[in-house]
Amino acid sequence: MNVHDKAYELAKSLRECPEAQALKAARAAVNGEAEASRMLNEFLERQHQLQHRMMGGEEPSPADLEMMNKLYEVLALNPLISRYFEAERRFGVMFDDVNRILGEGLKSVLE
Repeated sequence: MNVHDKAYELAKSLRECPEAQALKAARAAVNGEAEASRMLNEFLERQHQLQHRMMGGEEPSPADLEMMNKLYEVLALNPLISRYFEAERRFGVMFDDVNRILGEGLKSVLE
């Protein structure tokens, strides 16, 4: 068994799974509407900047967190963006499950 081959096989399975396909379709639907695409892209950029600062050790201010939560709530009123958020959540749950399974499989090696 070649570990790299299995990794490529896993990546292909992740790309082709229903959760990934739903996420891809939801993103395409958002991208098909200029205003929704612009709003989502701005939100994702702000989210990325906040995460980057947090990874650098900076704690987000309560105002930053409140602003992001309010933006999320407003964006979720758009049905296309709401569908994207739900698809992203479902993909994230599945991906977290895969990571957990991999981690559990490596426990005996790392202990």
